[in-house]
This record gives sequence, C-alpha cells and structure tokens, in this order.
Amino acid sequence: MSSTQRTQVAIIGAGPSGLLLGQLLYKAGVDAIIVEQRSAEYVLGRIRAGVLEQVTVDLLDQAGVSARLHREGLPHDGIELCFGAKRHRIDLHKLTGGKRVTVYGQTEVTHDLMDARKAEGLPIVYEAAKVSVHDFDTPKPRVRYEKDGATHEIECDFIAGCDGYHGVTRASVPAGALKTYERVYPFGWLGVLSRTPPVSDELIYSNHERGFALCSMRSHSLSRYYVQCSLDDHAERWSDEAFWGELRRRLDPAAAESLITGPSIEKSIAPLRSFVAEPMRFGHLFLAGDAAHIVPPTGAKGLNLAAADVGFLSRAFTEFYKDRSNAGIDHYSERCLRRIWKAERFSWWMTSLLHKFPDTGEFGQRIQRAELDYLVNSTAAMTSLAENYVGLPLEV
Repeated sequence: MSSTQRTQVAIIGAGPSGLLLGQLLYKAGVDAIIVEQRSAEYVLGRIRAGVLEQVTVDLLDQAGVSARLHREGLPHDGIELCFGAKRHRIDLHKLTGGKRVTVYGQTEVTHDLMDARKAEGLPIVYEAAKVSVHDFDTPKPRVRYEKDGATHEIECDFIAGCDGYHGVTRASVPAGALKTYERVYPFGWLGVLSRTPPVSDELIYSNHERGFALCSMRSHSLSRYYVQCSLDDHAERWSDEAFWGELRRRLDPAAAESLITGPSIEKSIAPLRSFVAEPMRFGHLFLAGDAAHIVPPTGAKGLNLAAADVGFLSRAFTEFYKDRSNAGIDHYSERCLRRIWKAERFSWWMTSLLHKFPDTGEFGQRIQRAELDYLVNSTAAMTSLAENYVGLPLEV
C-alpha cells in the first residue's frame, strides 16, 4: 500500500529547529508536515545545550511557545571567567545595553514545541523509515518514507532539512554543489548532569593548566558540568568521585569549596568540531541548523544558530506565500552564512582561549593567560565578548 499527501513545506527532522520552523509557519498560515526518523521519546531524550540568546527567546515568543520558558527559565546578566585561581565577571547586561541570555534546557524547548504542535493537531510523522528527498531541483519536490509497512510520499513546494549533521538532506545534495569547511579539535568534553544546585548563579568558564572546565545548569536544582578530556577517553572510565575531584581541581578555591556533588544522572563525552556547509539552498531544498553547521559548545551557539536559521527561513517562506516575493528564499543562504561565520569565529575564539591544546606547550599557555588578563581589564574587549555571547541580531 502507498499514500500521497500534499503540503506547502515538508520539514525533515523534529528536533527543536524543525519544530520551531513548523510552529512559526503555522502562525503565519503556511502548511507544513514534519517527518522524523526517530521516536518522540528519543528526540526528548537528547541532553543538549541550554543557553538561549535573546533572538531565540524572541522567536519562541513569536511562535507562541514561551510561557513556561518565562516562568521557569533563568535570566543571566553575566558570565564568569576563571583563571589564575580567580574569577572575573563579564557583565553582559551592562556591556550590551540591557541584553541577557536565558538558561532553559533544549529538552524543555523541544517539549514546549511538541506540546504546541500536538495541541493544534498539526502533523508529525515519527519513526519514519528510509526517508528520502527527490526532485528538489525542480518546482515539484517530494519526500518519500516508509511506515507501518507502507510507502508514503509528500508532494510539496519546499523541503526544509532540519535533520542534523548525519541527516539525509545534506547527504542528498550532489557533491559538486556543496563546499564544506571543518576543523576537528584535539580534545572532547566529559559532561555530567546531576540533581544538585549549581555552584554559582552564573556560568563559570575556567582556563586551567589541567584543562578547561565549565560550570553550567539547567535549573536551580539541576546542574551540568564539563571538563576537557582526551578524545580517546571513555565516560565509563570516570567514576562520579573522580569527575568531581577533577572538576574541583580546575576551579578557584571558593567555587571548589562550595561545589555540591551528587550521583550523576547522565555522563558522556562529546567531541568538538567546527563545520560549515555552503551554500544552504539547493533549488527547493533548504538546510538549517546542524544539517548545515556545527560549532564547538564553548560559545553556546549551536541551538541559537539553528533558531536563527529557521527564523530567516520562516520569514522567507511567509514572504513567498503572502507577498509572492522570492527575495527571502533567494537571499536565505547568504543571510544565514554571514551570521553563522561570525558565530563560528566566536566559538573558535572562545575554544582557543580557554582550552589546553597539546601542541602549544608553556608558551601557548602564557599567551592564553596574557589574553585573558587583557580581556578582563579592557572594556572594549569585554564588550566584544558580551555582544557575541548574547547573540548578534538577525540582520547583520
């Protein structure tokens, strides 16, 4: 058996970028169907970032899914840089004229978007097998998938590839049409999630001779901590006691003393890479989020870049249907990439500033320390960091 459906936009991927695009299009009166290879439970089970730029919060407001975020999210007006056993606060709010970030887990964002789509009765196909995209270089693209023993096809005007780094959409683009840029970093992050109060009210980024550490949180009672580790390490080798001991060694004495530890809920190692694919449009196929770019998590840009992409894309599709204008879709890739490369630069810079690199030796560590010392004593340098950290505007 087989079936054929018709929609205006077919969205591949039901992570936060695909769900946000679907919600923004719904608010604009544009029809969309979302197709996801995994189950809803799998998507919600991903442990990811949770620092939202103001641009992302604004888009969630526009999508009508931000009520719980504003109730439970943690607004942050600053971050702390730790080096030389001392912490130095970067006042994001003051340096950017009133901007801030909000700590609210990606899982919670996804949950809110799922709930909104379900409440409106909007279609999501979960556990779709053998998803493929066809004829996206023509005005009549199609998406095909298998489910419940049958083949299904979606006829549409546009396909949005929100299916991540390993998804089918970028892989379907002819090799000659795509140029990629990549840097793989020679270390990873060992991360632990624990049901403990955060060690600080704001994020602590620590540069230490033993390696980088980050103290983050998901709520007042749920903390997320990271330490730099080697790429050949394994999370199973780290007991909770060993992790907490290593984290303490990389913090200033006051933070190390006040750190509250507990059993880990989740423990994993993530590699770090920078990746960009250009362009992001191929006929009637558009890439967004991790399908087009990856940033190291140091600058907290991954989810925020994905949100910005779908902000541009939802606007482009809305202009096409409401105003009969091709301007947004024609300039989508260029607009996104200008912002993406600035975020890639910032994430690379933060990573280079804070981590211990195996090939730089003592000279490299002293250069890092000099740059950190300059940074925390220069209003201009702190302003540059703050402007990038809270997020550049969509139009740059």
